[in-house]
This record gives sequence, C-alpha cells and structure tokens, in this order.
Amino acid sequence: MVRTRTFMMCAALVLCLTGMASAQSRNPYEGDWVADVAAKVLPSVVNISSMKTVAQVSPLFSDPFFREFFGGGVPHERVQRALGSGVIISPDGYIVTNNHVVGGADKVEVRLSDARVFPATIVGTDPKSDVAIIKINKTGLPAIRIGDSAKLRIGDFVLAVGNPFGLEQTVTMGIISALGRSGLGITDYENFIQTDAAINPGNSGGALVNMRGELIGINTAILSRTGGNVGIGFAIPVNLAMGIKKSIDRYGKVVRGWFGVTVQEVTPELAQSLGLTSARGALVNEVIKGSPAEKAGMKQGDVIVAIDDQPVTNTASMRFHISEVMPGATMKVKVVRDGRERVIPVVVGDLSKAQIPEHMVLIQDDRFLAGATVADLTPASRETLEIPANVKGVAVIEVADNSAASKTGLKPGDIIVSINNVPTRSLQELKKVVDGLKGRKMSISLYRQGAVMTLTIIR
Repeated sequence: MVRTRTFMMCAALVLCLTGMASAQSRNPYEGDWVADVAAKVLPSVVNISSMKTVAQVSPLFSDPFFREFFGGGVPHERVQRALGSGVIISPDGYIVTNNHVVGGADKVEVRLSDARVFPATIVGTDPKSDVAIIKINKTGLPAIRIGDSAKLRIGDFVLAVGNPFGLEQTVTMGIISALGRSGLGITDYENFIQTDAAINPGNSGGALVNMRGELIGINTAILSRTGGNVGIGFAIPVNLAMGIKKSIDRYGKVVRGWFGVTVQEVTPELAQSLGLTSARGALVNEVIKGSPAEKAGMKQGDVIVAIDDQPVTNTASMRFHISEVMPGATMKVKVVRDGRERVIPVVVGDLSKAQIPEHMVLIQDDRFLAGATVADLTPASRETLEIPANVKGVAVIEVADNSAASKTGLKPGDIIVSINNVPTRSLQELKKVVDGLKGRKMSISLYRQGAVMTLTIIR
C-alpha cells in the first residue's frame, strides 16, 4: 500500500514537471498562443502622426551663377508629415516611440487602438539613440508590460506590432536573429536587437514583444535596398528606452555616463602583439587628463574587455555600456594590462557637463559660414565624436537650416581643420581667418567620420 501510494506520488510529480517543461518549450505555431499574445499587446500600440513646418528654397539657388543674376531666392513654407507607431508604457499617458517619428514636430497626434485620437506633447527626445517620449492627457490606458532585454537569447520567438504603411494594428512574427548589432550608422549609440519579424515603414516606434507579451524592444529600422522588408529589422532594446525615460524624468534631459578615454578596435594583429587570446575589447589610445578614467588609474595601452561583467566586444559596445551608467555610479572595468587581467573601479562622470564648451560662437557676418555654431574641442567631445588626438580644429555644434553654412555643406560634428590652407586649431584662429576672408572663393578642410575632406565654395 505504501509502495503504491509512493509510486502514484512520483508519477504525479513526473507529469507535473513534464507539463511545466512542455509549457516552457511550447511551439508558438500551435493553438491560439500567438493570437493570445497579440490580443494582449495590441491595445498598447498606437498610431502616431506628426507635422513639421520647414522653410525651403528652390535648389536652383544653390547654383552660384543662378544666384548671381536672380538673388538668394525667397523661401517658402512646406509641411512635412510623418507616420509611425508608439507604445503605451504607463496608464497615465506616457508613450515611447522613435525620435525620427516626432523629433522637431509642431503637432503630434496619437490614435489609440479603439480609434480615439488625442493631441500629444513631446516630453523628451534623444536623437543619439533615436528614442522619444511623448504624453497624452488621458488616464486608465492599457500600458504594456515591460520586459528585460538583457535576458534575450538568439532564437527567441518575437512579435513585431505596429502600423506599417499606415495600416493599423499589424502583427508579424519571427525570431531574434542577433543581439548587440552596432556599426550600422543608424544612431550614435547602437546596440540593436536584430529580428526577421517583418518590419516596414510605419513600424518605427512600434513594439517588439516576447511570447509572454512583454515589451523587449522598440522597432526602429530595416536593412533593405528597396525600402521594404527583407527579413533584417532592428529594434532598440527596451532597457535602453526605459533608461532614457528614467533620465528624462529625473533630470529633465538625457544624461549619460562619461569615462574619459579614446580607444580603437583590437585587430587580430594587435591582439597577437598584446598577448591576447582573441581580438576582443577596446584598446586605450589616450587617457584624458582630469577624466574619471585618469583618476581611477587607467593607462594608455590598457585593453578594456568587460564593464560590470558585460563583455566589451568592440569600441561601439564599450561606448554603449558607459552611456547607460548614471553619473556618480561606480562601474567595474576589467582590463588587460601587461598580459594580466585586473578590475579597476571607476566613478562615472557626467558627459553633458564634460562636453560643455568653454567658448561657443555663432558665426553671423561671414557669407560662407554664417549660421554655424562652432566651439573649441573638449576632451568629452573628442571622445563622443571619436576624434583622434592628432586632429586639431574647431567643432561644428549646430548648422541653421537654409543658412550660408548649410549651403556650404557644413554638418554638426564636422571639425574645421583649416580654411584656405590656414590652420584653425581654436576659435581664436578661426575668427582671425574668417575676418580676413576676401573674394568669392573659399577652400575649407574638414575632418568628418574618420576622413579629411576639402570643400571648395565659390560665391
């Protein structure tokens, strides 16, 4: 009797464990599981439309000879419209989307899944990560459950939910194809989730969810020559998006961590010369004086291989890890020095404070560069823009629309190295050169995205 009862108890336990394992490994194509997940998350995904008024001048006036005879042209206003998606992240009306959907918009409207339309205000934007937070004046909204993108695995099933091509409430299915994608040139801080779930124009800002109905990413971009889905889409990890939200709530702006080093990729040749077992990590080229890294004891030649136990595979992943740490926090940086690993505690600085230029000037009088805001290079701006120590010049901070500087071809992030072959290593030198400009021709040398280029302008 005792043996029979023991056998029955063991059998029941085996059946229970088998059922648990079956539920965890359940095929999402079986039954109504996908439909159940979709029904859970669809009310949390919204349609976003934005409008922005911009001044525009006919492209004919970019021709110096046409402008010589007919003047500078009269700008006219044009309304730019954008459609995208968003995800409700709190019952009181906060919505996360992409910066490229609402950034700079004069008017933003949100259409809920039940067809109600509300005006929205932009709470904060972060062009560097392409995240934006907007809000509608409504409570009791169906907020999505937030997941943890740090726990994702390649091969996990996911759903992409959004409004592609303006078609509302569209769900596609796929898997996570890769994690930590960077170097795509989409944003400054890249750590994308790659998925083969169909993502098309209009999906931007929509939800990437796991099979528990939790938000794990914000759909952002596709890799396609035609503009349509080819099975390679990218989403911003939800942990990054929620970190942006937290920073905006706490500081009223996006605040990032600052380390204070310039680095380069570790090639197989460098790895061999440094005694590394593999080409991984980021090689420290320069430790900026007075930076958190210098105070912590970092040295030129150190190879950063991990931050807070997260592997650093390349320079992009290093910048991303640091950017996510709040100023004042201490991070554990694992480096390889002289063939040995060591952990260095670093108290993280504030990137926004570190990169505030001591002097910043808006050029107004010059016919070539008017409308450009320029500044001396700071250690933090060198780190952010990845400017080598041997590049000397003045950083372009902003370029006004339809200004002489924009027609010259200047872009934010450019480093003006020289004008008419005269070095411009500081604002003082730049001002001296600009004040002495004569004639209708100018040659300007710029450092842009790792290369030096020369623009020749005739006015």
